This record gives sequence, structure tokens and C-alpha cells, in this order.
Amino acid sequence: MLVIQDKLISLDLIEEKFVCDLAKCKGACCWEGDFGAPLEEEEIQSLNDHLAVLEAYLSNEGWEVLKEKGVSVKYSHDKKDSFLGTPLLENGACVFMTYNEIGIAQCGIEQAEKAGNIPFKKPISCHLYPVRVTKNKGLSFEALNYDKWDICKAACSLGKKLKMPVYKFVKAALIRKYGAEFYQELEAAADHVLENE
Repeated sequence: MLVIQDKLISLDLIEEKFVCDLAKCKGACCWEGDFGAPLEEEEIQSLNDHLAVLEAYLSNEGWEVLKEKGVSVKYSHDKKDSFLGTPLLENGACVFMTYNEIGIAQCGIEQAEKAGNIPFKKPISCHLYPVRVTKNKGLSFEALNYDKWDICKAACSLGKKLKMPVYKFVKAALIRKYGAEFYQELEAAADHVLENE
């Protein structure tokens, strides 16, 4: 475990390899699992502010669920641990998910941003994946862990082939969330760890 700017970083982010292989997984993380993508308060506000624009980038079913439930719903891992996340369709897919012309899942939020119609990317929890951030409210620190999921076997294989550590794969997302200085400190610490293995 490393500590960078009061954040606990699992060594898995340095030692494990990962690169999404969408040709093989088809974006399964957008429809697998029991919960929607965790959302931060400012993301919920931004989604509400731009919801009318997003309609053009969503499935009809997704839009209907959003009109009924709103952009976020409450999920609980247990009675003590709850969070706000994207709603899901009946089949378990995220309401913001659509498919491209070759059947690969894509995020309607991300597509709207790429088109220049909204000023923000997909939720940071999606952008950071396979890194998951756990917040300890009592001690006010965050822990960054590598989320190992069997649907990402192809990503692990491709990551090993390309020799891409998890933290480098999510570089843009880490900088987006914590800033360039944080990433530089993490990179320097990772180099030190690898030199001493």
C-alpha cells in the first residue's frame, strides 16, 4: 500500500496490467453487475442540467427510466454503506448505455461530450474503471483499489501483452479527479516500487 496526498493506493494499481479490449468484452461493464455507476454530487447536478440534450444519445427505454426515476438512485452494499448511482434498465444495463453500429456498448454521456453538446465526460467512476475509490467518511481518506472482475479477463490479457500497469491505463481519469501533481507523485512512487522488486 502506498500513501499519495493522503490517499491509500493499492499496489495492485502498479503491479497488475490492464487495457480494455472492447472487441472481446463488448463493453460488458455497462450492463453487468448489481449496481449503477457511482455518481458524485456535481455529476448529478450536471446530468440534471443537461438531461434534455442527452435524450438524443439514449435508447428509448433508457430515456423512459430516466423520466421515471431521475438521473440517480440510491444503492446499498449493506445497511451502513449506500451511494447514489445511475439507474438501471430491467435487464441490468445502465440507462445511459447504447450500442454502436458493431454492437459494442457505449456511453450516451460520453457520446454527447465528444459531439461537443455537453461539457463533461462520463461519470468519473466509469472513467477510472478498473480502479474503484472507497471513501472513509469517519477518517476522511480515500482508498484506490483495483477491482478484479471476471468479465475483464481479455483486458488483463491485453494489458499483460502491452505491459500496461493499471495506473497508467487510467492516467487521464486520475488526473481528471486528483490533478497532474497527484499523478506525477504516483508515477514516481510506482517507479520506486518496481525498482526495488
